[in-house]
Amino acid sequence: MSFRNAQSLRSLKNLFSQVPFTGPSRRVRSAWVRLAVMAALFLVVIALAAGIRSMAGGSAVLAVPAGAVVVLGALVLYTKSVRLLEQRPVSELDPAVAGATLRDGTLVGVVLFAFTLVVIALFGSYGTEGGVSVSGALAVFATMAGVALTEELLFRGVVFRLLEELTGTWGALITSGLLFGAIHLVNAHTTVWGALAIAIEAGLMLGAAYVATRTLWLPIGLHLGWNFAEGGIFGVGVSGNANGQTGLLHGVLSGSDALTGGSVGPEASVVAIFVCSIPTIVFLRLAKRRGHFHTRRRIRSAATSGTAA
Repeated sequence: MSFRNAQSLRSLKNLFSQVPFTGPSRRVRSAWVRLAVMAALFLVVIALAAGIRSMAGGSAVLAVPAGAVVVLGALVLYTKSVRLLEQRPVSELDPAVAGATLRDGTLVGVVLFAFTLVVIALFGSYGTEGGVSVSGALAVFATMAGVALTEELLFRGVVFRLLEELTGTWGALITSGLLFGAIHLVNAHTTVWGALAIAIEAGLMLGAAYVATRTLWLPIGLHLGWNFAEGGIFGVGVSGNANGQTGLLHGVLSGSDALTGGSVGPEASVVAIFVCSIPTIVFLRLAKRRGHFHTRRRIRSAATSGTAA
């Protein structure tokens, strides 16, 4: 390993270090300022990532390195932004819990979507055509890794976390969920109902997962597992977005839009809303038991006394 590579690895390790912040002391700006700056940065990142995905297309040879670039770049940007603007270790991306939590979250996400599709299939509304594409599944996984990471860093790491300082946990949970649904309106086939369904089933579930654990690795894993199962395994459209990639199977949905989600895909199905409401309730109960719900007054009091909220 060259000296330059060793330095790069050391710099990455320092970025994710959980030791008390020792960098140059600066005044921590208000939550509104940090929210505006970091949200703007990550909206640009998401737009750039979409361009990279478009260039990679359905090729696994291109999609895998493209996904890796998006993941690494987004992680470094988020971590550097937090350390610079908030003068603290990035505890929500603690590498000590990353592996197991990301794995478990991804598995749960796959199971949740698989169960949703099984219910749809029982009504005769899901079938497959054509052969099997392992390379297609790999391409979708790499793509969805970048999608899940960038969207979770923006909506849970930036929007939810900083809104919580301003409105308390419940206000942040509802607002970030609605914004998460709304951003999907830019997808080619998403409807207003589809965006609302995504806000309810995914926005609330992923926000609740963060509140329960106070780590971003769990919502990232859930998001990745769901999207990969949807597009990479069962081969149906993800959130009304047709990006030209075909997964392991080529799925075909038919029947009632209420059951299949219509042009949006299974996210707009009443089945998905029901299935995802179960882990949402579990996460919220767990968060309450752990004392992870914060009011605005409690957060301000903790900040004044110098303790973590």
